[in-house]
Amino acid sequence: MKALHVITGLGVGGAEQQLRLLVRHLPVDCDVVTLTNPGAVAEDLTADGVRVMHLGMHGNRDLSALPRLVREIRGGRYDVVHTHLYRACVYGRIAARLAGVRAVVATEHSLGDSQMEGRRLTAGVRGLYLASERLGRATVAVSPTVAERLRRWGVPGPRIEVVPNGIDVARFRFDAARRESTRRRLGLPQGAYVVGGVGRLTAGKRFEVLVRALAELPDDVWLLLVGGGPEENVLRRTAQAAGVADRVLFTGERPNTEAAQGGSGLGLPSLIGAMDALASPCAEEAFGLAVVEALAAGLPVLYVSCPAVDDLPPGAAPFARRVQGGADSFVRALRQVRAQGPGPRSAPEAAHHYSIARSADRLMDIYTAATLGVSSA
Repeated sequence: MKALHVITGLGVGGAEQQLRLLVRHLPVDCDVVTLTNPGAVAEDLTADGVRVMHLGMHGNRDLSALPRLVREIRGGRYDVVHTHLYRACVYGRIAARLAGVRAVVATEHSLGDSQMEGRRLTAGVRGLYLASERLGRATVAVSPTVAERLRRWGVPGPRIEVVPNGIDVARFRFDAARRESTRRRLGLPQGAYVVGGVGRLTAGKRFEVLVRALAELPDDVWLLLVGGGPEENVLRRTAQAAGVADRVLFTGERPNTEAAQGGSGLGLPSLIGAMDALASPCAEEAFGLAVVEALAAGLPVLYVSCPAVDDLPPGAAPFARRVQGGADSFVRALRQVRAQGPGPRSAPEAAHHYSIARSADRLMDIYTAATLGVSSA
């Protein structure tokens, strides 16, 4: 079987990193097309031996990209086209059908109650999505919560499949020596209590809540923000105004592997291992990948929204706790977590439930059903 993955961009982000992990674990020949922004994840995929094509799309309405994508699909003789993220789902589904590929699968990574990938959910956004959705065989939701949102949007229930995001659990296993080395590289004081935040620095992630909370916590508490994005300067100004700029570290975008950093030891697993707790103030997560990665590292986690945890049976993630409210609520919760002292730093059942191998196996079942559906049609 030969599959083409079409994604909007390949900068460092949850969906992009997830695509790389899937391609590594899927037992099929995979190529990747990025409509725009062939960033760090494109380089990582190429280093993995994956063929990556950049379509050079200039914006949402660059219709010249459509015939170029059709030619790529037709020339590659793909059995399955798998699209990721809103723009790629719209263009990719249309292009696949024009190229004669009917086995089209789309993954919905980022659908919230009021936004999708930071885009406000207008009637036009919904209408275009639903119109193109009908051209595919299946729409994959990364959590039951997203599946229910898709049903409310109007996607027929039988067309929705749930395949959770996955992680390489072993990659995040706690390593005391790596923790100490990473903390030294970051310049953290001995004994500092490090609260982490992981994700794109956008308004929807609400990291300013953690900056304001830091101002009410003791001076030995630091905030480590892992990710890049348009809100970085805003967050820096917020930290300056709150008088905590000297206790907030910005790492910029980081890969979820160490090898991609050339052995520097400052990939995402090392940075999460350097933390004492992870806090996720985002109110509309579609899955909560950073929370699962932190759980795999044995960290206590405080979150506002995390379908990955909430969709599991009680007790699967004993060190994850929902926080309601803003900065004051995180101040109280972080004080309590710190007072409890460090835990065993072992991965709970929740982390193992989201193994990338399980997700790849489930996706292969969907690919097989999609291609069989074509042959029997």
